[in-house]
Amino acid sequence: MRAVFLDFGTVSTGDDLDIHPLLKILPNLEVHSVTADSDVDERIAGRNIILTNKADISRARIEANSTLQLIALTATGVNNVDLVAARERGVAVCNIRDYCTPSVVQHVFATLLSLTHSIREYDHALKLGAWEKGEQFTLLHFPIRELAGRTLGIVGYGVLGQGVARVAEAFGMRVLIANRPGGAPEPGRVDLDELLPQVDVLTLHCPITDATRGLISARELSRMRPDAIVINTARGGLIDADALAGALREGRIGGAAIDVLTQEPPVDGNPLLSPDLHNLIVTPHTAWAAKESRQRAIDELAANVGDWLSGGLRGRVV
Repeated sequence: MRAVFLDFGTVSTGDDLDIHPLLKILPNLEVHSVTADSDVDERIAGRNIILTNKADISRARIEANSTLQLIALTATGVNNVDLVAARERGVAVCNIRDYCTPSVVQHVFATLLSLTHSIREYDHALKLGAWEKGEQFTLLHFPIRELAGRTLGIVGYGVLGQGVARVAEAFGMRVLIANRPGGAPEPGRVDLDELLPQVDVLTLHCPITDATRGLISARELSRMRPDAIVINTARGGLIDADALAGALREGRIGGAAIDVLTQEPPVDGNPLLSPDLHNLIVTPHTAWAAKESRQRAIDELAANVGDWLSGGLRGRVV
């Protein structure tokens, strides 16, 4: 089998992960840290297996490669692969699931605790000499809030949402779960419009679909408490960036932690990158990226490929 990994650099710095599980089953694997879109056609030509995270595997590319048999992703999302074309051409497609839950859950609460304890603000003030100039043993310049007794709203109650809920309950938080946007009501859940005015924290863990694109816009933000916090570790398109930036700037929302943008990297800019948004934490799509999670991604990828070579259906979406 001739195989190529187009963008290993999306999961590894180069030498921080053990790639031997892959090399054991694909000893002739060609590994590229980065593949520009203009180089994809050349690098997949004549390959039987394509390993990738984000490379665009279009209908044209699938149809141009008669030797292609498997597209294996180091991600859960499959929007970068033309699944219809793959099915028509008999090309298997598999993804990985539930490999980064601990990392994402940690990230949600790391940013939430930073915001509720004003960690960055106190750190910055102390480095400017505020404590040395203080009159008391402590400083109370910035607000600090407990999580216990506060309400957390979750949109997207899959493995990630459930993981966040468990930790929230351990902190003594009340958890509300939103009905699926565009879906039928479910027992124990509430519609988003009913949920928003009740929550102190809103965290998003749903996929980007026609029903969820722009899910949180100016209207939804206006229904939230003025000290509420919004956290998005799912997909950038779930939130109207202009609306959130405006709400943060004008104090109509308490704070936000954003790990995903509509364009990554944001070469065309984004309103959430404005330096005057001091009640906002922005991270570069790293909620999932603990070393252990990234190693699991490689291990799961290897398991999927190995199973496919044995005639199995592990991780298959096509």
